[in-house]
Amino acid sequence: MPSVSMLRPRGRADRAAGGHGPIRGTLLARMAVALVGLAGIVLAGCGSTDTSQADDLAGTSTGSGQNGSQRPETVASGLRTPWGLAFLPDRSALVAERDSGRIVHVPANGGAPTEIMRIPDVATGSGEGGLLGLAVSPGYVTDHLVYAYYTTATDNRIVRFPLPLGDTPPAAVEPILTGIAKATVHNGGRIAFGPDGMLYAGTGDASERSRAQDASSLNGKILRMRPDGSAPADNPDPRSLVYSLGHRNVQGLAWDSTGRLWATEFGQNTYDEVNLIEAGHNYGWPLVEGRSDTDGNRFTNPFVTWKPAESSPSGAAIIGDTLYVAALRGERLWAVPLDGKGAGTPYALLDGEAGRLRTAVAAPDGSLWITTSNTDGRGSPRDGDDRILRLTSF
Repeated sequence: MPSVSMLRPRGRADRAAGGHGPIRGTLLARMAVALVGLAGIVLAGCGSTDTSQADDLAGTSTGSGQNGSQRPETVASGLRTPWGLAFLPDRSALVAERDSGRIVHVPANGGAPTEIMRIPDVATGSGEGGLLGLAVSPGYVTDHLVYAYYTTATDNRIVRFPLPLGDTPPAAVEPILTGIAKATVHNGGRIAFGPDGMLYAGTGDASERSRAQDASSLNGKILRMRPDGSAPADNPDPRSLVYSLGHRNVQGLAWDSTGRLWATEFGQNTYDEVNLIEAGHNYGWPLVEGRSDTDGNRFTNPFVTWKPAESSPSGAAIIGDTLYVAALRGERLWAVPLDGKGAGTPYALLDGEAGRLRTAVAAPDGSLWITTSNTDGRGSPRDGDDRILRLTSF
């Protein structure tokens, strides 16, 4: 059964971890027991061994989805490690393949994916790097701009390019942000436009923990920028793209109906997280993993934590008052109820039914599109993998 700890939003800590060994300091959470359907949800336990790739190792799970959810419909199949997914105004979708550098087009009602662009300088075969997040300009009807986050031979970067559908060939990419450090793991990669029209990006620490607490580094952060890559005047520091810091590896960004930003984050060995992101706040990594148990105002606590074996959370989407989180190692879709105060008790859908889940995106028709990630070298491919799945009831 899944283990989840429901945490208060504002506990803090001031103790640092030394070197690159296991995290020091006490990471206690108050124990709670909640009933969700037939599954007992209990407090997350603690780990002890330092494994830098704990976020993305293949895992197993058993059981079935809860809450009477339907079996998912397959929208597209035969993809190779799909990562970014973004919808166009006509309700069709663009999908990024991590290792090939391809962007494919999927019709609104499903069907065979069609390659429409291949980004030439993507560093393929680079672990968790490659062609990652996609975002469609809020003004796509007039500007036809698409944004991508990807790994090159020297860095991670964000680019934009006109990509009109039809016979017009795609134009050359224009970098709007370069110099995000790359590594075999912890490259972040999710990008999304917020309700304020700004572009947000989740970055990883690229295997150097200290970057997450370094305000001058682009790594281990959530970045906020104008569509041209410049810093908005109302950022915490108007000279900087840094919106929040102290992150290990953010791969999920989603806004609720009140405009609040929620983010998913891979933990190391003990706690994966769901955080409510507030401008200028510090989320603790590497000084804290999970909830801090000391008083003060230095670090902001997560609302939800999981054991990495039960989650390893990547993409996130909000439909109605529920946050949906795609879990890789946990091989399930977590549903997290939201309210005006925070987050309620999560419950699992598609538990073990589709394998590793990478991306979750709310579709224009109110359904949820989910990508599998069974061909990424850490999963067990099934017939038709990788696939895009569609849920219309939850």
